[in-house]
Amino acid sequence: MKNVKFATVVDPDKIATVRAIAKDEGRQLRALVDEAFTDLIEKRKQAKPRSHAMAAYKASVKQFDHLYKKLAE
Repeated sequence: MKNVKFATVVDPDKIATVRAIAKDEGRQLRALVDEAFTDLIEKRKQAKPRSHAMAAYKASVKQFDHLYKKLAE
């Protein structure tokens, strides 16, 4: 897969901290940016419930709503 160049604006303190981390770890800045992108993507994927889990939840609520309300009392 071919990498794509992009440009953005970053808080100076944050980029200084990330550059220091890269230097301390002996890594390139782009490796940390790639790691951050990967972490963000994974975090977002996990934050969204899977469609089959949501379907089961909705079916359960539809079927047992009255029971859930009684249990909550």
